[in-house]
Amino acid sequence: MEPVKVGVIGCGNISDVYFQSGKVFEAFEITACADLLPERAEAKAAQHGVPKACSVDDLLADPNIDIVLNLTIPKAHAEVALRALAAGKSVYSEKPLAVAREEGERITALAKEKGLLVGCAPDTFLGAGIQTSRKLIDDGWIGEPVAATAFMMCHGHETWHPDPDFYYQVGGGPMFDMGPYYLTALVNLLGPMRAVSGSARVTFPERVITSQPRYGAVIQVNTPTHLAGTIDYANGAIGTVIMSFDIWAHTLPCIEIHGTEGSLSVPDPNGFGGDVRVRRAGTPDWATVPHSHGYADNSRGVGVADMACAMRSGRPHRASGALACHVLDAMQAFLDSSDAGRRIELTTTCDRPAPLPMGLLHGTLDP
Repeated sequence: MEPVKVGVIGCGNISDVYFQSGKVFEAFEITACADLLPERAEAKAAQHGVPKACSVDDLLADPNIDIVLNLTIPKAHAEVALRALAAGKSVYSEKPLAVAREEGERITALAKEKGLLVGCAPDTFLGAGIQTSRKLIDDGWIGEPVAATAFMMCHGHETWHPDPDFYYQVGGGPMFDMGPYYLTALVNLLGPMRAVSGSARVTFPERVITSQPRYGAVIQVNTPTHLAGTIDYANGAIGTVIMSFDIWAHTLPCIEIHGTEGSLSVPDPNGFGGDVRVRRAGTPDWATVPHSHGYADNSRGVGVADMACAMRSGRPHRASGALACHVLDAMQAFLDSSDAGRRIELTTTCDRPAPLPMGLLHGTLDP
């Protein structure tokens, strides 16, 4: 079957891995790219053998493009997604879906009205590490899930990122930057969230860039950089999360799931592989479990391929707009909870994504 035609809008650093995955997955093919800086689109097209570099307007008007791959900066995600949907294209965005709950709801509502699909990163939960963890939970290795912990703590990105300002503005911060990886993985493992509570703060009102080419420039911080929160899941499990750009060092795990019959150590949700470890009740130590699924290496783009397969077959896709909108709702609710001093009931929900089948050939998804 012919691959679904994809056009990329936004040719920054993250685009390279998507251009590469367009050559790996049989379900889609990148045929055009666009950027606000035409020379950047032209350079990426030449580098990756993309047939056409063009303007955003020309890409949206191309009748051969079925999916717009939206790799713009977070604050532009909603605008580009809405324009793509208005042009009759399904859209798959980098995370987060948008920087405000209302924007995410507009995107999913317009897609439903037009009969189009919305997908959104992260798709790391489709990788070997988290799919193996999902299988262990589904197969009952740790019994009924009782609790989850998720910790992402570092000291920010101004020491290495060439242009780190947006990490410290509305739509950035550790929750909107890294929260999508952790919350999406947890929804895949445990199902949808029901309510959250959070406490957040800005520790350093100014950040000094120590990376090139803007060494010495000062960033004014306009979003919380440390957040601690709890999650009530619809299945009764309780989650504890800390997301921070204010921590110099720590020894805490990325994600752990604790059940009535054991505990599960889940690898970094910002990657596709990693060790999966389990310790069942009565056993003396943790045991590393071999991966049950493929896509252990960097496979960003597997979510696009899954959505392309869904377009052809009519089945639900996994990195869906409903999932991304639910995660966006929770991320904003953490901050709302801190401001209001109370728990926030979520206004959205979603289906738990279907697990990937075992035994898929590399570059393929289920029909």
